[in-house]
Amino acid sequence: MTNATQTRVSKTDGQVTAIRSEAVVQRALENACRIANVCDEYRGLDTVVLDLTQVTPLFDYFVVTTGKSRRQLHAIADHSDDAMRDVGSQRRSTSGYETEWVCQDYGDVVLHVFSPDARNLYDLENLWADAPRVDWQAAVNNA
Repeated sequence: MTNATQTRVSKTDGQVTAIRSEAVVQRALENACRIANVCDEYRGLDTVVLDLTQVTPLFDYFVVTTGKSRRQLHAIADHSDDAMRDVGSQRRSTSGYETEWVCQDYGDVVLHVFSPDARNLYDLENLWADAPRVDWQAAVNNA
């Protein structure tokens, strides 16, 4: 829900969980689409951007993609860092760099780069099924 002062109010079970400026949410969306584009450039498979703004106050967007090899997982993760650094956003944390699931936290956006088996096992799209998918390709093309 957006009010007249250009802030977004998120509610869960009728309780306010987050109040954010519309500009901050828009910047998070742009960053999520930027990361999804990097995933695509480095041949990530089935890249999805999930809009979590009305689901949780912890972060705004998940970017989920699949790489076929550890080298590809690392390339996607490393070049996402570069793209975010170019716009002044530093990675806050990373985990799983030596596993089949690399998770990088950029604050409002979290990148998940999976091997095919790990993506099937953890099934984040189903876990967060109430989060709408963003048409990130259209957003990138319109930018």
